[in-house]
Parts: sequence; C-alpha cells; structure tokens
Amino acid sequence: MNEKLMDQKAKIYIAGHKGMVGSAIYRQLQTLGYENLIVRNRQQLDLCDQKAVDNFFIQEKPEYVFLAAAKVGGIHANNRYRADFIYENLAVQNNVIHNGYKNDVKRLLFLGSSCIYPRNCPQPMKEEHLLTGPLEATNEPYAIAKIAGLKMCEAFNAQYNTDFISVMPTNLYGPGDNFHLENAHVLPALLRKTHEAKLQNNDKIQIWGTGKALREFMYVDDMAEACIFLMNQQHLTHDVFNVGSGQECTIKQLATTIQDIVGHRGECIYNSDKPDGTPRKLLELSRLTQLGWQAATSLESGIGKTYEWFLQNQSRIRG
Repeated sequence: MNEKLMDQKAKIYIAGHKGMVGSAIYRQLQTLGYENLIVRNRQQLDLCDQKAVDNFFIQEKPEYVFLAAAKVGGIHANNRYRADFIYENLAVQNNVIHNGYKNDVKRLLFLGSSCIYPRNCPQPMKEEHLLTGPLEATNEPYAIAKIAGLKMCEAFNAQYNTDFISVMPTNLYGPGDNFHLENAHVLPALLRKTHEAKLQNNDKIQIWGTGKALREFMYVDDMAEACIFLMNQQHLTHDVFNVGSGQECTIKQLATTIQDIVGHRGECIYNSDKPDGTPRKLLELSRLTQLGWQAATSLESGIGKTYEWFLQNQSRIRG
C-alpha cells in the first residue's frame, strides 16, 4: 500500500471549514488523527481580502490546503445573485491559490463543481469534456468562476511546477447543508419542504420544474473521504478528478424517496413554468475508481442521516 503524503503532524489548512464540505473534511481529518489543523472563520479571515490572506499564509505557512470555501446555492440563488457568485468565488480562489504558490504549499486541493460541464454534455461527463460547449445559463457565473479556479491550478502547475489538484463533485448533501427554501440546492430544499408539509398536514408539495431532470447525489462524508484520499496519493497522473456516487435518479424519484423517509403521504405538484436546470448530470468516475476509491453511502442512507441532523439542528437553520 502506498505511503500517505500527509503525515499526522502536517500543517493542514481547511479553507471554508464552517461550510458543508469543509466541515466534513475537518471532522474526518480529526477522526484520522491529524493534529495540526488550521482553520479561520469569516470574521477571523476574509478570503476576499488579498492582504489579509497574504498575511495569513506568511504567518501560518500551511503545508497542505483544502480549498473548500465558496459562495454556493441552488438555481434561484445562482440566477438572482449572478454578480456575487462570480466575484466572490474568483476573489477567494485567486487569493488562496496564489498564496499556495508563493508560500510553497506541498499540495493544494481545489473544490470545483460538476456544473462546469456544458449544459448538453455527453453522459456520463468526462473530465476532458470541459469547455466543449455552452454552459447552463442559470448558473453560468458560478461555473465560470469554478472553471477559472481549475485552470488557475493547471496554469500554476505548468509554469511553477506546483502540485495543485482540482476535484469536481456531483450534487452534494448532508449535515451542515443549506436548507433555505429559496436559496438551497434541490435535495435539502425538498427535505425541508416535505418536513414542513408533514407538520402542517399539507397534502400537497410544490416543486420547481417537471421532475424529469436526472441528478446524481453524493453524501458529503463520502466527498470528504475522497478529498483526503486524493490529497494522500503520492504520484497522481492527473490534476483534475470527477467525484461522484455513480448513481442517478429523477427529481420525481428523489421527492418520493424523501417523502418515504420523512413520512409524508401527500401529492407532489410540479411547476413546469420553472426551470429544470441541466437535463442530466452524471459524472464519469474512472480516474478516481482506478485509484481504488468509490462512494459507500446509498441515497436512502444518506438522506436518512441528513434528516436526523436536520431534526437535531432546526434552531440553527434560517430562512
């Protein structure tokens, strides 16, 4: 078995450790016995502030960086806050990636998104399909920012021989997700909407789109495991990796699964006047699976765990 790249005492910075993915990476690194984890919340370090990020890297000198900090949201948020999504994500990426180079970080992992692929991409989507067609219009600013981050990592590797890798996750969900009814992604929004319909004895649930769009979902702890797995691989022959579960379902199937778990027996009403988003998004995973990793959590199990977390943390959920 290959020796791990990160030893237990390595200085590891998790950017975005309060977010869903960052917090999952942080939890797993703690569980695995890593002793020197560096974190800052937004009040302690504004990653959009170039000077503040410069000073942080000079002072802390992290050896490894997980760049999980990002402004994220569902179709509504991406479409409404287009300028915020492209500006904030570009600013964070530019500051952290550039400082990774300037301060001799041994390896940086940049968290991208499967929405970087063309709207009508061949399925399943391969890493080499990037930039082969137009993007989905509703999240184009966010996707362009993420593409820029990936290409920035590639450019620094080419020019300065850095070791920066990018991971493109499928639709993620789990503890710490955003359950805001307007700004959340489809799974957490549906979970909350179904829960509230059950509480209010409402026998109908309104859902955006036709319900026919296909989506791949992955539990966030699986994503964290994949990130740490990739960070620890000694000799990678690629610097861009899709990360997914390899399983897909329609939004209608997702809604039914959530209803079964929550215990709601009402009718789902689909509003076809609202956008479906990309018709299908399934990632091709051979680059990752050939290294010996695959997701372990089923959709039913993952939603069940997420619902348990939701029930225990409702006082923290806003909107």
